Amino acid sequence: MDCAKIGKLIAKLRKEKKLTQKNIADALGIQNKTVSKWECGLGCPDLSLWPDLSAILGVDMKQMMEGEITSNKPDSGNIDKVRFYVCPSCGNILVSTGSASIFCCGRKLEYILPADTSIVPEITVEEIDTEYFITFDHPMMKDHYISFVACVKSDRVFLNRLYPEQSPTCRIPITTGGKLYVYCMKHGLSVYPDNILNTKGNV
Repeated sequence: MDCAKIGKLIAKLRKEKKLTQKNIADALGIQNKTVSKWECGLGCPDLSLWPDLSAILGVDMKQMMEGEITSNKPDSGNIDKVRFYVCPSCGNILVSTGSASIFCCGRKLEYILPADTSIVPEITVEEIDTEYFITFDHPMMKDHYISFVACVKSDRVFLNRLYPEQSPTCRIPITTGGKLYVYCMKHGLSVYPDNILNTKGNV
């Protein structure tokens, strides 16, 4: 480990959080001078302290241990570049509008790539009041079900969470165009054509 780089990073992050060395020390149960030594590059935190230190400073532990934070390029604002992540441990669904470092349950998540288009579930689209009522021809068993349905349009993402043993249906506000994403726990992410929601009946 490069103690000098790590120390500078700790000092920078601490000041950004408007914390004193004493605040950090008290939270970790150590002495003030220990934090001061780190920031002067005279030593690195003990391995047992890294998880709590990264949580206090709000930074990924791996990047802290490397002594530098890698910033992503500014978000272009193009919602079409939306990315979906699913935690394999807790099933949490996360969304980003561009490149991001996403963590859940202590592990870094990779964004989901679209699966084989030949296994895209058939759907039925109906207009009911101001919404599309979408029905999927898909099982909803505990080991094989649709986890989420998302409609991406302009500057919005409409996300519907589905669960095993419930009806494979969802509602989405009526909109012109929009891309439909469906995530099956067994077969992965399916992406439908842009005009799919404007096609009534079986698709």
